[in-house]
Amino acid sequence: MINKLIEKIRKTNAPIVVGLDPMLSYIPSHIQEKAFQEYGETLEGAAEAIWQYNKGIVDAVYDLIPAVKPQIAMYEQFGIPGLQAYKKTIDYCKEKDLVVIGDIKRGDIGSTSAAYAVGHLGKVQVGSKKWAGFDEDFATVNPYLGSDGVKPFIEVCKEENKGLFILVKTSNPSSGEFQDRIIEGRPLYEWVGEKVAQWGEEHMGSEYSYIGAVVGATYPEMGKVLRKIMPKTFILVPGYGAQGGKGADLVHFFNEDGLGAIVNSSRGIIAAYKQEAYASFGEQNYADASRKAVEDMIADISGALEGRR
Repeated sequence: MINKLIEKIRKTNAPIVVGLDPMLSYIPSHIQEKAFQEYGETLEGAAEAIWQYNKGIVDAVYDLIPAVKPQIAMYEQFGIPGLQAYKKTIDYCKEKDLVVIGDIKRGDIGSTSAAYAVGHLGKVQVGSKKWAGFDEDFATVNPYLGSDGVKPFIEVCKEENKGLFILVKTSNPSSGEFQDRIIEGRPLYEWVGEKVAQWGEEHMGSEYSYIGAVVGATYPEMGKVLRKIMPKTFILVPGYGAQGGKGADLVHFFNEDGLGAIVNSSRGIIAAYKQEAYASFGEQNYADASRKAVEDMIADISGALEGRR
């Protein structure tokens, strides 16, 4: 799947991923009202609004981008109907030939870790048949429990030709409380990055490993160090736009070949119509605002990469 992701990045010339992280407050009133008329102000109504909102955005941007990243928590908050909307979103994105990164941030050990891996990336045995559960192409994984938590995911990825993005240095302000701690003369995130590179050697694609890393856009200098530590690791970079990251900050996350990283923007794209720059589109044309935000993001990052050459 890493090969497909790279192929689509080259085809679109857009090393970006759209985070499908819907909140009801982002969803235009006309979509909410229609969903509530059909299902009431219920979990089912909320899930329907989310699904229709997502569908509108995907229809508007799928030809511009290689991948999407739905964050499962935004769906789980609406219970089983929310998870059904999550699955419908995944399936629809795959129909549009988009790579789907399931932002699930799982981290456990043994049979529990294996069950998470099977549920999201693999196939579960039911009698004489096997069924895919959520069927994302990649999943995000928390490595805090060490190899015991990550290896079951890697095994499923090998079976299914799928991949992972492992948390190394996250974009949130308090990430340094643990991740920046000095261990034997080096910050913890460097040790984690080194381990991710080792895990990645077990599951290589044509150019890059199927085992990627998450490194926040808000820490470009750390990104530069981690790029050297993980030369064959694809880096998922959150924190663009709404969290302050800019294209100029991101060049160090990429290798000289212009590959090696994919930059995520969530509310900066899906709720673009709420921003001053795109307010003229209005609620009714929220998806067109999202498309323009994607075009602007591509131009920003492409311009920064061109400027480095």
